[in-house]
Amino acid sequence: MKRILALTLAMMVPGLAAAQPFGNWKEQRFSLFSGNDWAQTADGVQVVSDGAVSLIWTPLAPAQGKARKASWGWSVAQSVPATDLTQKGGDDRNLSLYFVFMPEDVAAQNRNASIRKLLSVKEARVLMYVWGGEHARGAVLPSPYLGARGKTLIMRKASTGAHSENVDLAGDFAKAFGGVKTTLVGLAVSADSDDTDSTLKASLAGLRLQ
Repeated sequence: MKRILALTLAMMVPGLAAAQPFGNWKEQRFSLFSGNDWAQTADGVQVVSDGAVSLIWTPLAPAQGKARKASWGWSVAQSVPATDLTQKGGDDRNLSLYFVFMPEDVAAQNRNASIRKLLSVKEARVLMYVWGGEHARGAVLPSPYLGARGKTLIMRKASTGAHSENVDLAGDFAKAFGGVKTTLVGLAVSADSDDTDSTLKASLAGLRLQ
């Protein structure tokens, strides 16, 4: 009943944040022999990464593409070392939350694409909110993998603890790429410990778009 009431309110009240359910996000591994241990519930995900890297992801319905803000809570019980997130092959981090954007016409052409395809589309733009690295909070860094398509936004340095985040997707998009935010087409969460051969334990929950 509580879940039904929350969904009803979200439909009735303009601007009320809509929760993004977990439970069936797909895992994308980058090695046939290595991946993270993901445990999803309806509201969030826990991950243990032991010298490994992978992400989980979900496409978004067209109605969610206009979201301009996001919020979530996350925690790290065991952290990877601080790394230089601009260095390809040396950029471990505890968690990254990806927001993938495209122009509406390009988004329509890629509704059923895999996350690998989405990230490779030349018109794609990706904001990656990161807990990890050695950089100051608020830093906007180039992605060593996505080139002009992606920017890393530092939320927390490599550390343990628990925090809540609220971000302005439209404002951050303009700051990172210039221009007006395009259509949000997908979300992903990654954990990365392979370069430092370390172990991390983290979780993310309560992800909402508005």
